[in-house]
Amino acid sequence: MYNCVIAGINWGDEGKGRMVDLLAADYDIVIRYQGGGNAGHTVVNEKGKFALHLLPSGIFREGVMNVLGCGVALDPENLLDEISLLSAQGVSITPENLMISDRASLLMPWHRELDGLEEERLGDRKYGSTKQGIAPFYSDKYQKKTVLAGELFYPAQLRSHLRELMEWKNLTLTGVYGAKPYTQTMLDEWLANFCEKLKPFIRDTGSFLRQESAGGKKLLFEAQLGALRDLDYGICPYTTSSNTIAAYAPVGSGFPDAVINRVVGVVKAYSTCVGEGPFVCEMFGEAAEKLREAGAEYGAKTGRPRRVGPLDIVATTYGVQLQAATELALTKLDILSYMGKIPVCTAYRISGENRRSFPFPAALPEAEPVIEYLDGWGCDISAVRCWDELPEAARRYVLYIENAVGCPITYVSVGPERDSLILRERELRGK
Repeated sequence: MYNCVIAGINWGDEGKGRMVDLLAADYDIVIRYQGGGNAGHTVVNEKGKFALHLLPSGIFREGVMNVLGCGVALDPENLLDEISLLSAQGVSITPENLMISDRASLLMPWHRELDGLEEERLGDRKYGSTKQGIAPFYSDKYQKKTVLAGELFYPAQLRSHLRELMEWKNLTLTGVYGAKPYTQTMLDEWLANFCEKLKPFIRDTGSFLRQESAGGKKLLFEAQLGALRDLDYGICPYTTSSNTIAAYAPVGSGFPDAVINRVVGVVKAYSTCVGEGPFVCEMFGEAAEKLREAGAEYGAKTGRPRRVGPLDIVATTYGVQLQAATELALTKLDILSYMGKIPVCTAYRISGENRRSFPFPAALPEAEPVIEYLDGWGCDISAVRCWDELPEAARRYVLYIENAVGCPITYVSVGPERDSLILRERELRGK
């Protein structure tokens, strides 16, 4: 049994999808274990370019089973749209390569509506939600007021359960926000149009994973977003509403007794952040716009321009610790090729003191970045596939990060395509 988690080290958008797509060739099952359709995993392979939101990024590999675990916010409407879109692009998605946990909770139509209403109420104090219903969904889940996917097979009980939830939820919609209430007819239509179509994919995935693991199959767990968006350990309250860390993978997968042997943390060669909240190393003005354009830094789900900045050693070291990363994949190194001097945030200055440990969230607004500069390499490296062929300055930059955060960098990405990668693990094994 050899199981691996691919998890984000920073704020998300690090390139986890391209790493899952790559490594899925060596695994039998890929499991999404948390989050919902509020973020995108971009994958480029021989089939085309795709932005996945709920589907696991192993969906392109023949012979690989993909699982949506019980920790996922299962949005039937968005999932069916995604399946339809990929199917139109020639990607086969059937119960033979996709399973949904019967214990996954359904994201209801009112969750998206409540998400938008609350952001509107907050105004300038908004959290930067993608308005996909994630926060209301997880709030309801922990209040035990959601519907499990497996309930779709018990229609009489389901109808009664939904009626109770609707009556409760309408109190908030009408009394707090002045919105229109839901009706039983609306829910019946939602069930018929979306949920019924997902029933062939739903099964007891916990038993399946346990049985396959016992038979020697290898599991690859896919996280959404990054460590700094973790509900408990991130930049609260500007986090997502689930646990993005690798330690949650067994629980959210539906296989809580799974053993994790390997954690590949994914970190970008510079920093990006979508949404609100403190972002200490943020760049502004022309320098920021140039980096944003060079890296095409726009949200895969929302299209929003990402905030950008230099690599943040403080945040990255913290992320490596939270994820218990055994190795790192460094993505988008090629984007920095235009820079003569490459900035790196090495510490935070708070109350006149330089700090190298990540502070409590309430201290972040007053933190200022301490910036150092490394030499750039000034040439296109997108065709490089061997560590020794990288320019010396590029190698120095990678080694600097590795030493600063205390974790080996085994993959260096120099482009979005599946093969645009330097497998540095071979070089490390030779030492």
